[in-house]
Amino acid sequence: MARVKSGKTNRARHKKVLKASKGRYSANSRCYTHAVEKNDRAMVYMYRHRKVRKRDFRRLWTQRINAAARICGTTYSRLIGGLIKAGVTIDRKNLADLAVHDMNAFKALCVHTLT
Repeated sequence: MARVKSGKTNRARHKKVLKASKGRYSANSRCYTHAVEKNDRAMVYMYRHRKVRKRDFRRLWTQRINAAARICGTTYSRLIGGLIKAGVTIDRKNLADLAVHDMNAFKALCVHTLT
C-alpha cells in the first residue's frame, strides 16, 4: 500500500488562512502559525461583536427617544408605557428615527399617549 502525501491539501489550507489574514501587521500576515491564531481570535471577535452591535444600537435608540421625549415634557419610561397602553405598536428603531427626522410626528405621538 502506498503512502498518502498531503502536500496539495496543506498548501491549499495554508493559502486559505494566509489570504484571510492579509493586511495584518508583521508575521501575523506571513507566518502560517501566527496567522492561524490571529484568524481564530478575529473570528471570535466577529461573532461576539455581531451580538454587541445589536445591543449598542438599541441603547442609541433609547437615548434618542428619551432626549426627544424630554423635549415634549415627558420621560422615556412614561412615553413607552403610554404607547403600550394606547396600543401603538412602533418599535424603538422607528420611534428613534421619527424623533430625529420628524419631530412633529413624534410630538403628535407624545400628545396621543399622554392624554
